[in-house]
Amino acid sequence: MSRSPLRYRYQQVEAWLFEGIEQKRWRLGEKLPSIRRLCQLHQVSKATVLHALMHLEAQGWIEARPKSGYFVTYHVNPPKAAQSHNILDVPRLANVSDLFLDIMQRSAAFDLLPSSPTLEESPGIRTLNRSIARALRQQNTQESQYYDSPAGDAGLRSQLSIHQARRGWRVESDELCITSGTQQGLFLALMASCQPGDIVAVESPGFYGVLQLLETLGLQVIEVPSSVNHGMDMEALETMLQRWPIRACVVAPAFSTPSGALMPIDRQRRLLDLAERHDLVVIEDDIYADTALGEIPAPLKALDTSGRVILCSSFSKSVSRDLRIGWICGGRWHQQIQQLKVVTQLANSRFLQQGVAHFMAEGGFAAHLRRQRQVLQRRRDQLMMSLNEWPIQPMTISRPLGGLSIWLELPEAVNTLNAYSEALRQGIVITPGPLFSISGRYANCLRLSFAHPWNKQRLQALARLKTLLFK
Repeated sequence: MSRSPLRYRYQQVEAWLFEGIEQKRWRLGEKLPSIRRLCQLHQVSKATVLHALMHLEAQGWIEARPKSGYFVTYHVNPPKAAQSHNILDVPRLANVSDLFLDIMQRSAAFDLLPSSPTLEESPGIRTLNRSIARALRQQNTQESQYYDSPAGDAGLRSQLSIHQARRGWRVESDELCITSGTQQGLFLALMASCQPGDIVAVESPGFYGVLQLLETLGLQVIEVPSSVNHGMDMEALETMLQRWPIRACVVAPAFSTPSGALMPIDRQRRLLDLAERHDLVVIEDDIYADTALGEIPAPLKALDTSGRVILCSSFSKSVSRDLRIGWICGGRWHQQIQQLKVVTQLANSRFLQQGVAHFMAEGGFAAHLRRQRQVLQRRRDQLMMSLNEWPIQPMTISRPLGGLSIWLELPEAVNTLNAYSEALRQGIVITPGPLFSISGRYANCLRLSFAHPWNKQRLQALARLKTLLFK
C-alpha cells in the first residue's frame, strides 16, 4: 500500500493505523482502539477518525461490526482494487443500448433473480405504509381539488432539512424542491443548466440512467475515468477541462454506481476548485448516501459556497423503489428548476409527501436506516464470500461502504454482454459492464447487487452464473 505525502489530519491517523496493521500490532481478527481512544491519542475530532477508518475499510484492511467497533480483516494477499481505464475520451453524443429498457421491463435493475420471492418483510416499510395511510385518511376534500405548490410539501421539506443537518449539511427548507425521484431531479438539473450540444462530463463506469438523459436532451458526453476506491479522477477531469468547453459534470461522490466508490474530501474540494476556475456546473447524484454502512457522509453540496452544485436525491434506494419522491437543491438554478418542474409535472401527490414527512418526524426513517445498515452489510459480505470462492484469476471485486452493488472485473476473455441472453433463458438477469459506458468498455465487468436477501434460489442463480461466464 503506497503512501503519498500527508496533507490532512485523517491521513495521519490512517497512516498510523496502517503501520500498526502492517507491523502486526493488531493481528487478523483483532479489534482496533475505539474511536474515542483514537480521538484522544491523536487529538482530532470524531469525524477525522471516522474518515481514516472508512478509508482503511474501503481498501479491505479493516471492517466495522455493529456495536462492536473496527476489526482487522486483511488477507495475506488482499484483493487488488479494480482499475479504471486511463484513456481520455473525446466528447460525443450518447447512444444508450436498448438493454437498459429490457432490464427495467423485467423489474431487475437490482435483482439477479426477480422471480425469487423476497421473504424478509421490512418493519420500516410497514411503518411507512401506516404513515401514508394516516395521511390519506386525514386528506380533506378541499385539498384534493388543488395541486400542491411547485416546491412541494413544506412539512416534508422541513424534515429533509433536519435529516441533512444530521449528516453535516445545513440547508433551509425553502432551498429544496420535491421531485418524483432522483432521475427527474437530474433531468431538471440538466435542463436548467445546459443547452443542446453542450458537453457534460460523467464518471466511467457510471450510471446508465444519466447517459439515457444526456441522449434524450441532445447533450454530448465525455467520460472521466473513475476509481472503485476514490471515484472520479480529478487529474483526468482537469485535463479535459483544459481541452474542451465542458459545461457540467454529473458525479455521485457517495457510493457511486456501479462500484460503490466514496470520494475523499480532498477530491471533493479539488472538484469544486476546478468548477470555480472553469465555470462548471456540478450536478451531484446523492441517491446512495443514506445506504451508508457506517456514518452517512456529508454531501459535496455541503462544501458549496457559490451555489454551483445542484444536489439530487430520493428515497428509492434507501426505503423503496416504489416510493417516487425525491428532492433537489438547485443552488443558483433553483427558481428555474421549479418552473421546469411545473411545466413537466405540475405537482407531486400531497398525501404521499405528508405520509413520508410523518414517517420521518416520528423516527421511522432513522430507525429504518439503522436496521438497513446491518442488513445490507450482511448481504454484501455474503455476496463477497460467495464470489471469493470462484476459482477465477485474475478477478477483482470492489468492497463498497455503501450503495447496493459491487463491481466485478473478470478476465478479459469473459464477455458479460454475450452472456446476457443465455442467462435470461435460465431466469437470471445480469447487468453487464458495457451498460455503464458509451465507449464499449467494461465487456469483462459485471455489476452484482446485494439489495435482496441471498436465499437458496439466488445463491443457486449465482452459482449458475459462474458456470455461464466461464464455460
